[in-house]
Amino acid sequence: MERYFAPAWSVFAKRRSAVKKVAVIGGGPAGMLAAAAAAERGHTVTLIEKNEKLGKKLFITGKGRCNITNAADTEEFFKNIPRNPKFLYSALYGYTNEDIIALLQKMGVPTKTERGGRVFPASDKSSDIIRAFAAHVNRAGVEVLLNTTVDSIARAENGGFVVMAGGRERTFDALILSTGGASYPSTGSTGDGYRFARAFGHTITEILPALIPLETEEDWPKALSGLSLRNVILRACNARGRLVYEELGEMLFTHFGVSGPLVLSASSFLADAPESAKLSIDLKPGLTQEELDRRLLRDFDANIRRIFANSLDALLPQRLIPVMVAASGIPAETPVHQITREQRQRFAALLKAIPLTVKRALPVEQAIITRGGIAVKEINPSTMESKLVQNLYFAGEMIDVDACTGGYNLQIACSTGVLAGRSVN
Repeated sequence: MERYFAPAWSVFAKRRSAVKKVAVIGGGPAGMLAAAAAAERGHTVTLIEKNEKLGKKLFITGKGRCNITNAADTEEFFKNIPRNPKFLYSALYGYTNEDIIALLQKMGVPTKTERGGRVFPASDKSSDIIRAFAAHVNRAGVEVLLNTTVDSIARAENGGFVVMAGGRERTFDALILSTGGASYPSTGSTGDGYRFARAFGHTITEILPALIPLETEEDWPKALSGLSLRNVILRACNARGRLVYEELGEMLFTHFGVSGPLVLSASSFLADAPESAKLSIDLKPGLTQEELDRRLLRDFDANIRRIFANSLDALLPQRLIPVMVAASGIPAETPVHQITREQRQRFAALLKAIPLTVKRALPVEQAIITRGGIAVKEINPSTMESKLVQNLYFAGEMIDVDACTGGYNLQIACSTGVLAGRSVN
């Protein structure tokens, strides 16, 4: 077990209630900001982390760049939260993307905004975000215990909590659980918080993968493994045939099916039952089907002496051509001047709606985030406090909320963490 103390700063003027001993379990973004927020209100805070450092999972997010938030208006956030968005109103309005950006700037980490409103550290290094959050915790005067596993939590006779961690029993007046979900268990997200919450009587909704690549029934994506498609529209219909997702962006073919930002976000809207869901890829969203048909006619006229398979270079990525030719039903060796109007129109329709069927989502251990967790009906959305146990709070991924890719989930983690920390009284 390792520990370090940080000097408290002038937060005691901000006290609004009696000083409490507060334990925060889990040192991810939600836990770090929760600990700092509680300490800034004058409470004595201990942050307990099982790993050798804070923010271990944060280090790998955004391919090591850390897409910390999104620059969208707060109202736009809710459109990107398929699971329990209304529960997050107080949290997201109480601590916004602008607040995160301002905190990082204050801690010496400028940010930049990229396509889709994604916000990254200007350095492209997730380690800079972690250092800034850790420094924020340090400045607030939080005691941090590293390499310290929480074995059990029980209710104390005085209404507080008895935490057994690192072979030592400690008592606290309030407890914030921010242990993360069940994805990427190698980073410490092993679902411990669900066990603790269940012991206090909380309901844990079904744990499912979200923001997860999808395996397809079709084999042809395997031949395109590694091929990225940009500026395409992906549509997803659930097994009942209802359109649940439609967005312009980027996707990727893999050795098992499809992945990339569009697919990851679509998976969140299919998380409850991804099997047999239907995907549709529009390769040319800037053209109507009729306009695309006219484009094909012009290309065929310009390549009048070529065969079908050799006439699509200007229209499609080279690796995609043989797959689309095979799917079209038009023999590859057909001279383009022999392709009928009906064949051409069917090919245009195919390019506007390439069909795929989802076989399954990959396992939750490979998901970016977790769908499911502490039932939101048992948490006060204005404070993140348990409705069942006084002075017990929740923050971050362990709550049954999740969002699309693009920085929305990390914003949720930070916002719920700050709200929980500020609400301890």
